[in-house]
Amino acid sequence: MAEGLNLNMKQGAETTPRIDAGPESLPGMKGDQVAVFPYLVFKEFLSAVLISVGLMIWSLAINAPLLPEANPGKTENPAKAPWYFVGLQELLVYFDPWVAGVAMPTLIIVGLMAIPYIDTSRNGTGLYTFSVRRLAISHFLFGFGLWWVLIAIGQFLRGPNWQFYWPWQDWALPQSAEEHLWSFPWWVGLPLLLAYFGLGLWVPTRRWPWLYSGLGRTRYMTAMLLALIMYGVPVKIFLRLALRVRYVLITPWFNI
Repeated sequence: MAEGLNLNMKQGAETTPRIDAGPESLPGMKGDQVAVFPYLVFKEFLSAVLISVGLMIWSLAINAPLLPEANPGKTENPAKAPWYFVGLQELLVYFDPWVAGVAMPTLIIVGLMAIPYIDTSRNGTGLYTFSVRRLAISHFLFGFGLWWVLIAIGQFLRGPNWQFYWPWQDWALPQSAEEHLWSFPWWVGLPLLLAYFGLGLWVPTRRWPWLYSGLGRTRYMTAMLLALIMYGVPVKIFLRLALRVRYVLITPWFNI
Protein backbone atom coordinates (compact mmCIF):
# COMPACT_ATOMS: atom_id res chain seq x y z
CA MET A 1 0.00 0.00 0.00
CA ALA A 2 2.84 2.31 0.91
CA GLU A 3 4.52 1.52 -2.37
CA GLY A 4 1.28 2.29 -4.21
CA LEU A 5 0.94 5.63 -2.38
CA ASN A 6 4.51 6.57 -3.16
CA LEU A 7 3.90 5.63 -6.80
CA ASN A 8 0.77 7.80 -6.95
CA MET A 9 2.61 10.73 -5.33
CA LYS A 10 5.46 10.32 -7.80
CA GLN A 11 3.05 10.25 -10.73
CA GLY A 12 1.20 13.27 -9.36
CA ALA A 13 4.43 15.17 -9.05
CA GLU A 14 5.31 14.33 -12.63
CA THR A 15 1.93 15.54 -13.90
CA THR A 16 1.84 18.80 -11.87
CA PRO A 17 4.88 20.74 -12.96
CA ARG A 18 3.01 24.00 -12.14
CA ILE A 19 3.40 23.41 -8.40
CA ASP A 20 6.99 22.21 -8.47
CA ALA A 21 8.27 24.61 -11.05
CA GLY A 22 7.32 27.77 -9.16
CA PRO A 23 5.48 30.84 -10.51
CA GLU A 24 8.51 32.24 -12.27
CA SER A 25 8.81 29.26 -14.61
CA LEU A 26 5.25 28.40 -15.58
CA PRO A 27 4.67 26.77 -18.96
CA GLY A 28 4.51 29.29 -21.79
CA MET A 29 6.36 32.03 -19.94
CA LYS A 30 9.49 33.48 -21.39
CA GLY A 31 11.92 36.32 -21.05
CA ASP A 32 11.10 38.85 -18.35
CA GLN A 33 7.50 37.68 -17.87
CA VAL A 34 6.27 36.78 -14.38
CA ALA A 35 3.04 35.25 -13.11
CA VAL A 36 0.12 37.43 -12.03
CA PHE A 37 0.06 35.55 -8.72
CA PRO A 38 1.86 36.30 -6.51
CA TYR A 39 3.81 39.14 -8.11
CA LEU A 40 1.04 41.44 -9.39
CA VAL A 41 -1.59 40.45 -6.82
CA PHE A 42 0.73 41.17 -3.91
CA LYS A 43 1.73 44.54 -5.34
CA GLU A 44 -1.91 45.50 -5.90
CA PHE A 45 -2.81 44.40 -2.38
CA LEU A 46 0.09 46.37 -0.91
CA SER A 47 -0.89 49.43 -2.96
CA ALA A 48 -4.50 49.18 -1.75
CA VAL A 49 -3.38 48.96 1.87
CA LEU A 50 -1.01 51.94 1.56
CA ILE A 51 -3.63 54.09 -0.17
CA SER A 52 -6.27 53.16 2.42
CA VAL A 53 -3.92 54.07 5.27
CA GLY A 54 -2.99 57.32 3.56
CA LEU A 55 -6.64 58.29 3.04
CA MET A 56 -7.42 57.45 6.65
CA ILE A 57 -4.58 59.63 7.94
CA TRP A 58 -5.58 62.42 5.56
CA SER A 59 -9.23 62.30 6.68
CA LEU A 60 -8.20 62.41 10.36
CA ALA A 61 -5.70 65.23 9.94
CA ILE A 62 -7.60 67.60 7.62
CA ASN A 63 -11.24 68.62 7.91
CA ALA A 64 -13.46 68.32 4.87
CA PRO A 65 -13.72 71.63 2.94
CA LEU A 66 -17.35 72.30 3.83
CA LEU A 67 -18.96 75.52 2.73
CA PRO A 68 -20.54 77.96 5.23
CA GLU A 69 -24.01 77.21 6.52
CA ALA A 70 -26.58 77.60 3.78
CA ASN A 71 -28.31 80.99 3.62
CA PRO A 72 -31.84 80.83 2.16
CA GLY A 73 -31.49 84.41 1.04
CA LYS A 74 -28.34 83.83 -0.97
CA THR A 75 -27.76 81.46 -3.85
CA GLU A 76 -24.25 80.27 -4.48
CA ASN A 77 -22.87 81.43 -7.81
CA PRO A 78 -21.59 79.22 -9.29
CA ALA A 79 -23.40 76.36 -7.54
CA LYS A 80 -21.25 73.34 -8.14
CA ALA A 81 -21.84 69.70 -7.43
CA PRO A 82 -19.26 67.65 -5.48
CA TRP A 83 -16.10 67.35 -7.52
CA TYR A 84 -16.82 63.82 -8.69
CA PHE A 85 -20.11 65.01 -10.25
CA VAL A 86 -18.76 68.27 -11.70
CA GLY A 87 -17.83 66.48 -14.92
CA LEU A 88 -21.45 65.47 -15.32
CA GLN A 89 -22.50 69.05 -14.60
CA GLU A 90 -20.06 70.27 -17.23
CA LEU A 91 -21.60 67.94 -19.82
CA LEU A 92 -24.93 69.74 -19.32
CA VAL A 93 -23.40 72.76 -21.06
CA TYR A 94 -23.03 70.88 -24.30
CA PHE A 95 -26.03 68.54 -24.47
CA ASP A 96 -29.67 68.33 -23.45
CA PRO A 97 -30.10 67.31 -19.79
CA TRP A 98 -31.28 63.77 -20.48
CA VAL A 99 -28.55 63.27 -23.07
CA ALA A 100 -25.79 64.69 -20.84
CA GLY A 101 -27.05 63.30 -17.55
CA VAL A 102 -28.35 59.89 -18.56
CA ALA A 103 -27.70 58.68 -22.08
CA MET A 104 -24.12 59.85 -22.63
CA PRO A 105 -22.56 58.75 -19.30
CA THR A 106 -24.38 55.43 -19.49
CA LEU A 107 -23.17 54.71 -23.00
CA ILE A 108 -19.59 55.75 -22.22
CA ILE A 109 -19.36 53.75 -18.98
CA VAL A 110 -21.11 50.70 -20.41
CA GLY A 111 -18.97 50.97 -23.53
CA LEU A 112 -15.73 51.10 -21.60
CA MET A 113 -16.80 48.05 -19.63
CA ALA A 114 -18.16 46.15 -22.63
CA ILE A 115 -15.40 46.71 -25.18
CA PRO A 116 -12.95 44.29 -23.49
CA TYR A 117 -15.64 41.58 -23.63
CA ILE A 118 -16.61 42.41 -27.19
CA ASP A 119 -13.01 41.87 -28.21
CA THR A 120 -12.60 38.08 -28.03
CA SER A 121 -9.00 38.09 -29.22
CA ARG A 122 -6.69 36.02 -27.03
CA ASN A 123 -3.74 38.19 -27.99
CA GLY A 124 -2.25 39.72 -24.91
CA THR A 125 -4.45 37.85 -22.44
CA GLY A 126 -2.91 38.18 -19.01
CA LEU A 127 -0.21 40.56 -20.24
CA TYR A 128 -0.48 44.00 -18.69
CA THR A 129 1.65 45.79 -21.23
CA PHE A 130 0.88 48.61 -23.63
CA SER A 131 2.83 47.06 -26.48
CA VAL A 132 0.48 44.10 -27.05
CA ARG A 133 -2.86 45.97 -26.84
CA ARG A 134 -2.12 49.53 -27.83
CA LEU A 135 -5.46 50.24 -29.49
CA ALA A 136 -7.65 48.92 -26.64
CA ILE A 137 -5.60 50.56 -23.90
CA SER A 138 -5.47 53.86 -25.81
CA HIS A 139 -9.27 53.96 -26.16
CA PHE A 140 -9.76 53.18 -22.48
CA LEU A 141 -7.23 55.79 -21.33
CA PHE A 142 -8.82 58.40 -23.59
CA GLY A 143 -12.26 57.81 -22.07
CA PHE A 144 -10.87 57.75 -18.54
CA GLY A 145 -8.85 60.93 -19.15
CA LEU A 146 -11.81 62.67 -20.77
CA TRP A 147 -13.81 62.36 -17.57
CA TRP A 148 -11.00 63.96 -15.55
CA VAL A 149 -10.70 66.78 -18.07
CA LEU A 150 -14.43 67.52 -17.72
CA ILE A 151 -14.04 67.53 -13.92
CA ALA A 152 -11.07 69.91 -14.16
CA ILE A 153 -12.95 72.30 -16.48
CA GLY A 154 -16.02 72.34 -14.24
CA GLN A 155 -14.08 72.63 -11.01
CA PHE A 156 -11.44 75.22 -11.93
CA LEU A 157 -12.53 77.01 -15.11
CA ARG A 158 -16.23 77.65 -14.51
CA GLY A 159 -16.97 80.89 -12.68
CA PRO A 160 -20.14 82.89 -11.90
CA ASN A 161 -23.17 81.94 -14.01
CA TRP A 162 -21.15 78.90 -15.11
CA GLN A 163 -19.17 81.04 -17.55
CA PHE A 164 -15.78 79.88 -18.76
CA TYR A 165 -12.78 81.60 -17.14
CA TRP A 166 -9.16 80.93 -17.94
CA PRO A 167 -6.94 80.47 -14.85
CA TRP A 168 -5.51 83.99 -15.18
CA GLN A 169 -8.92 85.70 -15.44
CA ASP A 170 -10.57 87.29 -12.40
CA TRP A 171 -13.94 85.87 -11.40
CA ALA A 172 -14.92 89.29 -10.03
CA LEU A 173 -15.14 90.59 -13.58
CA PRO A 174 -18.48 89.38 -14.98
CA GLN A 175 -18.54 87.76 -18.34
CA SER A 176 -21.40 88.11 -20.75
CA ALA A 177 -23.52 85.05 -21.36
CA GLU A 178 -23.02 83.12 -24.55
CA GLU A 179 -25.50 85.12 -26.60
CA HIS A 180 -24.23 84.33 -30.05
CA LEU A 181 -24.62 80.59 -30.11
CA TRP A 182 -25.96 79.10 -33.27
CA SER A 183 -27.06 75.67 -34.44
CA PHE A 184 -26.83 73.81 -37.71
CA PRO A 185 -30.08 73.45 -39.64
CA TRP A 186 -31.23 69.84 -39.68
CA TRP A 187 -30.40 69.44 -43.40
CA VAL A 188 -26.76 70.23 -42.55
CA GLY A 189 -26.53 68.63 -39.12
CA LEU A 190 -28.03 65.29 -40.13
CA PRO A 191 -25.58 64.70 -43.03
CA LEU A 192 -22.71 65.77 -40.78
CA LEU A 193 -23.69 63.22 -38.15
CA LEU A 194 -24.15 60.50 -40.78
CA ALA A 195 -20.74 61.37 -42.25
CA TYR A 196 -19.12 61.28 -38.79
CA PHE A 197 -20.44 57.83 -37.99
CA GLY A 198 -20.05 56.56 -41.56
CA LEU A 199 -16.41 57.58 -41.83
CA GLY A 200 -15.80 56.45 -38.28
CA LEU A 201 -16.97 52.97 -39.21
CA TRP A 202 -15.30 52.84 -42.62
CA VAL A 203 -11.85 54.37 -42.05
CA PRO A 204 -10.71 51.83 -39.42
CA THR A 205 -11.56 48.97 -41.79
CA ARG A 206 -9.04 50.45 -44.25
CA ARG A 207 -6.45 51.50 -41.68
CA TRP A 208 -6.66 48.42 -39.46
CA PRO A 209 -8.29 45.64 -41.56
CA TRP A 210 -7.38 43.05 -38.95
CA LEU A 211 -9.75 44.78 -36.55
CA TYR A 212 -12.83 44.13 -38.68
CA SER A 213 -11.79 40.63 -39.68
CA GLY A 214 -10.99 39.72 -36.10
CA LEU A 215 -14.17 41.03 -34.51
CA GLY A 216 -16.70 40.28 -37.21
CA ARG A 217 -19.43 42.65 -38.37
CA THR A 218 -21.66 42.73 -35.29
CA ARG A 219 -18.92 43.04 -32.71
CA TYR A 220 -17.06 45.58 -34.84
CA MET A 221 -20.17 47.76 -35.29
CA THR A 222 -20.97 47.64 -31.57
CA ALA A 223 -17.45 48.50 -30.44
CA MET A 224 -16.96 51.27 -32.99
CA LEU A 225 -20.36 52.91 -32.35
CA LEU A 226 -19.61 53.03 -28.62
CA ALA A 227 -16.15 54.47 -29.31
CA LEU A 228 -17.53 57.05 -31.77
CA ILE A 229 -20.12 58.22 -29.23
CA MET A 230 -17.31 58.69 -26.70
CA TYR A 231 -15.13 60.59 -29.19
CA GLY A 232 -18.14 62.70 -30.14
CA VAL A 233 -18.05 64.37 -26.71
CA PRO A 234 -14.74 66.26 -27.23
CA VAL A 235 -15.82 67.06 -30.80
CA LYS A 236 -18.98 68.70 -29.48
CA ILE A 237 -16.99 70.54 -26.80
CA PHE A 238 -14.66 71.91 -29.47
CA LEU A 239 -17.58 73.05 -31.62
CA ARG A 240 -19.14 74.82 -28.63
CA LEU A 241 -16.01 76.53 -27.30
CA ALA A 242 -14.28 77.34 -30.58
CA LEU A 243 -17.15 77.88 -33.02
CA ARG A 244 -20.03 78.62 -30.61
CA VAL A 245 -22.14 75.85 -32.07
CA ARG A 246 -24.99 75.06 -29.69
CA TYR A 247 -26.48 72.03 -31.41
CA VAL A 248 -25.41 69.99 -34.41
CA LEU A 249 -28.86 68.51 -34.90
CA ILE A 250 -32.19 69.82 -33.60
CA THR A 251 -35.21 67.55 -33.63
CA PRO A 252 -38.64 67.75 -31.92
CA TRP A 253 -37.52 64.93 -29.58
CA PHE A 254 -33.89 65.61 -28.76
CA ASN A 255 -30.99 67.90 -29.61
CA ILE A 256 -27.38 66.92 -30.12
